[in-house]
Amino acid sequence: WTTRAVHLELPMGIHMTVFRWGNYLDMKITMKALEGGQDGSCGNFNGDPVDDTTEAIFNRIGARVESSAMLFSSRAEISFTTEEQEMLRTQCPARTMVDAELKCRQDLPQSAMVLQVNACVFDVCFGMNEHALRSATTYASAADQAAASSG
Repeated sequence: WTTRAVHLELPMGIHMTVFRWGNYLDMKITMKALEGGQDGSCGNFNGDPVDDTTEAIFNRIGARVESSAMLFSSRAEISFTTEEQEMLRTQCPARTMVDAELKCRQDLPQSAMVLQVNACVFDVCFGMNEHALRSATTYASAADQAAASSG
């Protein structure tokens, strides 16, 4: 890449900055509240962080955005890296993982592949979790770690 930061100006006054690293992305979305409200991975924009936990969001909108509500015209291919597998195996509490798998299997369509279920379980275990970023950097390349510490 020539730059790690990608800036996007989207419709409805939405600005997105994506920071690309070797094995993960950091993203910042800036926008105004939409008329009629909104809800999604970042919360519901009501000013109350208590109802913006991963569990609360999944309870309101499910594990994945419905096709009719997607911002983009197609879904990205889901991947589940060996680093994510290791994080899930070593850092997600067993009870949380079991509950997450049950919830994901309930929320995802019957046709969901193992890869989709694993990605959903990972989101439940580490979503909105500051620990996830620290863990991700554990698995980042030496170059990414050096770039992160110098920036």
